[in-house]
Amino acid sequence: MRGPIPTVGAEPAALPRLRPPSAAPLRALLALAGGVLLAGAFAPVDVWPLALLAPALLMWLWQGRSPREAARLGFLFSFGTFAAGTYWLYFSVHTLGHSPVWLAVVLMLGLAAIMGLYHAALGYCTARWLPRAGLPGWLVVVPAAWLLMEWWRGWFLSGFSWLSLGYSQTDTWFAGFAPVLGVYGISALLLVCAGALVAIVLGTRRQALVAAAVFVVPWGLGAALYWHSWTHVSGPAATVAMIQGAIPQDDKWLESHRQATLDLYESLTRRVLGTQLIVWPESAIADLANNQVPFINQVYREAHEHGSAVVMGVLRAEGGEPDTRYYNSIMALGDQVSWYDKHHLVPFAEFFPVPQFVRAWLRIMALPYSDFTRGAEYQPPLPAAHLQLGATICYEDAYGSTMLQVLPVANALVNVTNDAWFGHSSARHQHFQIVRMRALEAGRYLVRAANDGISGVVGPHGEVIARAPEFAPAVLVSRIVPMMGLTPYARVGNWPVISLAVLALAYGLWVRNDRGLRARTAGKS
Repeated sequence: MRGPIPTVGAEPAALPRLRPPSAAPLRALLALAGGVLLAGAFAPVDVWPLALLAPALLMWLWQGRSPREAARLGFLFSFGTFAAGTYWLYFSVHTLGHSPVWLAVVLMLGLAAIMGLYHAALGYCTARWLPRAGLPGWLVVVPAAWLLMEWWRGWFLSGFSWLSLGYSQTDTWFAGFAPVLGVYGISALLLVCAGALVAIVLGTRRQALVAAAVFVVPWGLGAALYWHSWTHVSGPAATVAMIQGAIPQDDKWLESHRQATLDLYESLTRRVLGTQLIVWPESAIADLANNQVPFINQVYREAHEHGSAVVMGVLRAEGGEPDTRYYNSIMALGDQVSWYDKHHLVPFAEFFPVPQFVRAWLRIMALPYSDFTRGAEYQPPLPAAHLQLGATICYEDAYGSTMLQVLPVANALVNVTNDAWFGHSSARHQHFQIVRMRALEAGRYLVRAANDGISGVVGPHGEVIARAPEFAPAVLVSRIVPMMGLTPYARVGNWPVISLAVLALAYGLWVRNDRGLRARTAGKS
């Protein structure tokens, strides 16, 4: 006779004190609502406790569910998060991209649905192998599986790490873990704390006490680490100026508006000549740099005469027809001219991973379809104003681990972007939050110039030192200090956290299978 298979960490006295609702429609509604609320944990809403409560809610709803329903609940949760958190895709694709309404809706909801599939798979596996998780499941196995899923979606098929849980903690004590564990390490701690909340609600008294201790300890450690400096000053401070043209996206690429754009950036730059570093945003000139050589030479000459270096986002072309290659680049006009070419291109915006017949359809529909060329994976820092600048362009700042190669020689960071594609939505605030996490992980000052905001300077602890007004032409002047040395995260990247998650998941499954085998053996005897 076969006996029941014990679950991971289950105890005979483990009786749930607060069961999920018995009505399936209510459970589905709670999952969807929890996902929507999770989007509020991130900027600009910044209700950071939701990054704990929303995952805990989903873990709680998964208790005792069939694999099929758990998958459905996971899908609704994640769909709600990305529908609420990336709604701005509709504005980008339709309002500014001039694509049909149906295409904008399909792309927006399609992305949310794809993201939903990740949590659907996680829910299915959780219900299939951990139907009643117990303390090790709540605190170790489920958080480990969730983290691995989050990390996977951050790089698989070029990746989409937007709304990773850790980004919500840039203004909490958990930010102290960023230079040690990186954003995924913070996500892991949040998930462990969320699991602890579930254990407090569902577990025995002993389990609740252990879970409460597990919940409290990371916050104390984070507070101790919050202002610890892992890097050191390596030279005198430098003055910096960010030039924000605030060119409306509908006007930016009109040939009739090009000269006005050039005149505006030239005028704003002349106001701060003598500042050691002047930074223009992504594709500031709104033309190929090849076509604006006289203008660039004039800017370079005037800046050099006043002891300024200019770093500007430009588009450039190499080669000739039919093999012309286009790059989204940063040009540094210091003692010499240096280049950085964007490596992480945005799918369906900067490159189109589609077959030729789809490109032909896009051409017929008068939609963009040409590709930029990807820059090298490793590119040295840009020398400007006696600084060595680790550079990123726009969405590249969402890939923290790719910055690690340049940090041993870069003493400051620079990011140029054009978030005008997102209008007045939450996207620019979410993006700025990501930039702050990069400064935290690297322990370096970061200078950011955006077309219409958010332009600013971020300190090595993620603090906002200066910030320009949005949606208006502006010049923001501040100071940064070159920093050297490597944070623990800069030395090892994501691998320790990911490896521990893999080991934790393997341990949980091994314990479950081992106990199941022993139970079946005992039942037969």
